[in-house]
Amino acid sequence: MNGNFTFHNPTRLHFGEDAMGHLTGELKNYGTTVMLSYGGGSIKRNGIYEAVTAALKEAGKTVVEDGGVMPNPTYEKVMHGCQLVRDNKVDLILAVGGGSTIDYAKAVSASAYCTEDAWQKYWVRQEKPECPTVAVGAVLTMVGTGSEMNGGSVITNRKEGFKRGKVFGTALFPKFAILNPRFTMTVPQYQMVAGFFDIMSHLMEQYFAGTADCTTDYINEGLMRSLIHASRIAAKDPQNYEARANIMWTATWALNTLLKCGKGGDWEVHQIGHAIGLVTDATHGMTLASVSLPYYRHVMHDGLHQFVRFAVNVWGVRPEGKSDEQVAMEGLACLESWMKEIGVVLHSKELGVTEENLEQVADAVLILPVGYRTLTRDEVVQILRESM
Repeated sequence: MNGNFTFHNPTRLHFGEDAMGHLTGELKNYGTTVMLSYGGGSIKRNGIYEAVTAALKEAGKTVVEDGGVMPNPTYEKVMHGCQLVRDNKVDLILAVGGGSTIDYAKAVSASAYCTEDAWQKYWVRQEKPECPTVAVGAVLTMVGTGSEMNGGSVITNRKEGFKRGKVFGTALFPKFAILNPRFTMTVPQYQMVAGFFDIMSHLMEQYFAGTADCTTDYINEGLMRSLIHASRIAAKDPQNYEARANIMWTATWALNTLLKCGKGGDWEVHQIGHAIGLVTDATHGMTLASVSLPYYRHVMHDGLHQFVRFAVNVWGVRPEGKSDEQVAMEGLACLESWMKEIGVVLHSKELGVTEENLEQVADAVLILPVGYRTLTRDEVVQILRESM
């Protein structure tokens, strides 16, 4: 373990089939007005909306409806939510949905009373909130992002032509989160497996960095093995509660700040994925899947020791009689085989990337000086071409 760190996570999680029983009690800790934020309305078809509104009524809350949060929430939508918060003096934003809805709630929380251009302050300059923020709570219906237990908020600004993430401090972590694995069983197969890869990408982004022997990497390897095992079961039997529960719990620990302790990180796959999502509006987890293999093949030699470890400790590759490069490549081949098995997209052209818009995607990629290699723009273009 190298470096110094502080680990603190203030989110209170209620997990399991009876988790919703805690919602009324949590709501009573906040003021009278709750903004209920959700997506396209699926929660009204599967009964989750009814259960949430019943808890709000029992807690005696005045509810401000804020539906229509899109899968890639826009800054324009954030500004609309901010107006609702100010007009109604909202005390709590209750996000019901997946990571996009929770990311949106954090963005609104930080921006509602910001006296500056919030996009520039948070997502461009990456500054901290200096204004009052609004408490956020979450009822999770789709796994992948880990947004239920972190400060992350990814927002798309179509006017500026960027999709960017901001990691807020613990003050913007959801105060509480309700995690019932059965809620995730209503998600279509495509969205389900996209979430599975989103989790894997979070694990790999934090794993492929650093050279020290790090306890955090051992934890990460266990989470990856759990995800691989459970996802194989869930892809064939989406109603398998044990598998879905294990995946939900893994998703939370994949990005609740634990795995960055004593570690650096990469996150360039996410930057390329964000750019694809901006141009094509494709599902986030699928954008990550489409570029991960070409990206990791591109940087493998710069962090060869970790790719060997990945092959051996995660996939069970036997290294005897093989070069480090052969072992590492076999590990990536195992990753590809698993991706095919669960059914994620392997090529960005399936998501709408073409020769005509490839340069536009490349222009939208934020290149980070982290991980094992800092890319050039030409390398970004090369990886995008190889992803097609």
